[in-house]
Amino acid sequence: PDLLMICENMLMSEGFNSAKVLAKKMTVLYSLAQGQLSKQYHYDFKLRALKSVLVMAGDLKRGAADLPEDVVLMRALRDMNMPKFVKQDVPLFQGLLNDLFPGLDCPRVGHADLKQAIEDHFDDVGYR
Repeated sequence: PDLLMICENMLMSEGFNSAKVLAKKMTVLYSLAQGQLSKQYHYDFKLRALKSVLVMAGDLKRGAADLPEDVVLMRALRDMNMPKFVKQDVPLFQGLLNDLFPGLDCPRVGHADLKQAIEDHFDDVGYR
């Protein structure tokens, strides 16, 4: 399938104005990742994975309309892909992301309330 065209159309349908540029970056990232990262059985850089990232990017865009589109897509790419990588592939993927989205700062979203509730619970049951 023509992943670039599918990606561009999905980004447009999710409301991205710079869909053409972002679709190119995304397909290049997946192509490079498939070629450069270690070969793992659970890695998927094909249409199914691409579509999952695009749907998440659309959800993020609707939830944080004030963020720039490239930050939204970079965050979706990072958050959907990083958990499945083995330790040795994490810096390689981060490098690819930084090369395709130079100068972007995409901070992690913290869940301070959840973290505090978990810590309070463990304090209550004596696990400190």
